[in-house]
Amino acid sequence: MRSTEPTVAAIVREQTGAAWSRARGLCSEGRVTVNGERCLDSALRVPPGAVVVVDERAPKLRTRALPQSAIAYFDRDVVVVDKPAGMLSIAYEPGDKDTLVDCTRTLLRRMGGRGFAPQLGVVHRLDKETSGLMVFARTMNAKRVLAVQFRAHDIERVYHAIAHGEVTAKRIETHLITDRGDGIRGSYGHFRRPRGGIPPEAKRSVTHVRPISPLAGATLVECRLETGRQHQIRIHMSELGHPLVGERVYIRDYAGRKIESVRPMLHARVLGFDHPRTGQRMSFEREAPDDFRAMIESLRLARL
Repeated sequence: MRSTEPTVAAIVREQTGAAWSRARGLCSEGRVTVNGERCLDSALRVPPGAVVVVDERAPKLRTRALPQSAIAYFDRDVVVVDKPAGMLSIAYEPGDKDTLVDCTRTLLRRMGGRGFAPQLGVVHRLDKETSGLMVFARTMNAKRVLAVQFRAHDIERVYHAIAHGEVTAKRIETHLITDRGDGIRGSYGHFRRPRGGIPPEAKRSVTHVRPISPLAGATLVECRLETGRQHQIRIHMSELGHPLVGERVYIRDYAGRKIESVRPMLHARVLGFDHPRTGQRMSFEREAPDDFRAMIESLRLARL
């Protein structure tokens, strides 16, 4: 039976009138307390009588520095980093600090010593709550070459995700648009009956889905990207009828039992590309973080 107690984010929205994303952001920034204790988990259920206080002027919680182990590889051309969940890839608005770019630059400065070149070229992004591998360019030429590979879909990108329900193998090809008809991203013709041809702004998107392991009410899956559009995996899995565990946007059409999670269970596990200077094929792999593995274990035990 699902809990009727409201989440911290819901109470923050009620108190401030903020959008869901801002309400969750206030929690992750350390600006919300429950019974006097800082609460970073926006999905936490609040029992009756608990006191929730929102202080939008409170000092923003500073993200911890990246450990040296987060650097999967670096040379004078590129750096490959294992991004933790909850960290912005780049600054999206003035005041955004402690992004992956910032923390990687600081870590490289410590590792590289004198003669360190501070610039990092951004060629792709991960959502704030997605963990896993990203590559940054360290020279203008490396950025140009990597950007060409991304546009040509020559980059290997394999994600692991935990999705609701029993997922089967499938190749998903759709055309993504920024507004499917109700204000959120989606595939053209999925939410509303298509009128005319595919609009010119729609972007062809292809995801290859393969189940790895059945879980209680969910499936651990591999999602291999043929293209890399914003929120592609989250949208495709939702439209397939299997939204990610922890999904909060692309889940409004899902009528099944929802499994609670602090974040969408999505991890960028494998990243491969041709080195921009040498042309050598390089591939990197990182295990999912503790929260992801703990979710797998809990759902595996619940299935027994």
